[in-house]
Amino acid sequence: MSQATAAPGRERIKQKRGHKTYDALIATGFKLLAHREFEAITVAELAQEAGYSVGAFYARFKSKDEFFDALIAHHLLERRKTRERLFASVQGDEWIRTVIEDSVNYYWRRRRFWRAALIRSIHDSDFWQPIREQSHEFATLCVRQIEKDAGRGLTKPEEMNVRFAVQLALGIINNTIINRPGPIFMGQTEFVDNLTRAFRLVSGYDEIVKPKKQKKGAADSASATSD
Repeated sequence: MSQATAAPGRERIKQKRGHKTYDALIATGFKLLAHREFEAITVAELAQEAGYSVGAFYARFKSKDEFFDALIAHHLLERRKTRERLFASVQGDEWIRTVIEDSVNYYWRRRRFWRAALIRSIHDSDFWQPIREQSHEFATLCVRQIEKDAGRGLTKPEEMNVRFAVQLALGIINNTIINRPGPIFMGQTEFVDNLTRAFRLVSGYDEIVKPKKQKKGAADSASATSD
């Protein structure tokens, strides 16, 4: 089964009222997933909780699977907007912890939704492609931010290290949601602390930006001396 990049089912809606119903069903899906696993939620329960009929659901989604595709499309749009906003607003090296903490908190809050996505990816490789592409976009944002912090472009090995650091961080989040291996769990401050530290080490961030910091420190010292 293919995964559409646009919101599945929305293209069949002709009236404004139909979009309102569509959005209400999506919001209700995430609401129910805060407490229950996706496979345990029935279409009838979803429609009733949203305040609509089962017929209204099927007028917008061909199946429960297509409804989940729509949840994924909403997720991708939301994550893209959030990350672009974070990278545009953070200062200094605080961005690393900020984006790591945002990712951890988001996936922990929607862990049942994300667990369903991870399980489905095992059986449907095409389903994961838009998610994979967005993780590459996330890595590109990190590369550009580090280049900005360093005041230079990254070498190919440096860029690969940054991209692998992103892969590592997202992989640890996914593994923790599925397997809860411990000893540190999502929801604990130590999880964010250690994932941030791991990202800095694997990406080589501090070594990459050190020359610029040293140059700035020397310039500041020289200025202080002259004063």
